[in-house]
Amino acid sequence: MDTVAIVDYGMGNLRSVAKAIEHVAPRLHVIVSSEAAEIARATRVVVPGQGAMPDCMRELDARGLREAVIDATRSRPFLGICIGLQMLFEGSDEGDVAGLGLLAGRVRRFPATRMVAAGGTRLKVPHMGWNRVRQERDHALWQGIEDGARFYFVHSYYVEAADPGIVAGSTDYGFRFTSAVADANIFAVQFHPEKSAQAGLRLLENFLRWKP
Repeated sequence: MDTVAIVDYGMGNLRSVAKAIEHVAPRLHVIVSSEAAEIARATRVVVPGQGAMPDCMRELDARGLREAVIDATRSRPFLGICIGLQMLFEGSDEGDVAGLGLLAGRVRRFPATRMVAAGGTRLKVPHMGWNRVRQERDHALWQGIEDGARFYFVHSYYVEAADPGIVAGSTDYGFRFTSAVADANIFAVQFHPEKSAQAGLRLLENFLRWKP
């Protein structure tokens, strides 16, 4: 039986992700695991994450999960959510911490000077709530999801990808930032599909069917 492993490194709303996946695929075996061996055996891997990037990277290493995550990004369908997206890049301005370095680019804080809406009102950081995602390229995970569909965000940092070719989705908040990336068997998003109603559930369902 196919197994989806949700990587538990002590950071993130893991149960919400598990419940959302179980909802769209009730016959699938879903595990929340901090065991590298279990993650290595899974056929699909999801890495969620909330909180500060330095804490997330420290906990990932403390639990011996770095290599398991890296292996998953190279060998199986992989979904990163929020910090699970940010950690794929080379480093973050948050604590000046190194990421996994699997994708070229860096994680930046929303600059205060650009946090202005079209009407001139100030935009708050963190970027919190519903916002539209523009699909920048065709991808199996966008199937059945309207271009410009709204997803739920909670973050103060965004990824700045060195290769524009990996950008799969973008969102406007003071300026246009990358909100989804895709590279080979990796798909990762800044928003939270598990909190994003039907569009988010459809994205999770698409991930479970995806054969990169």
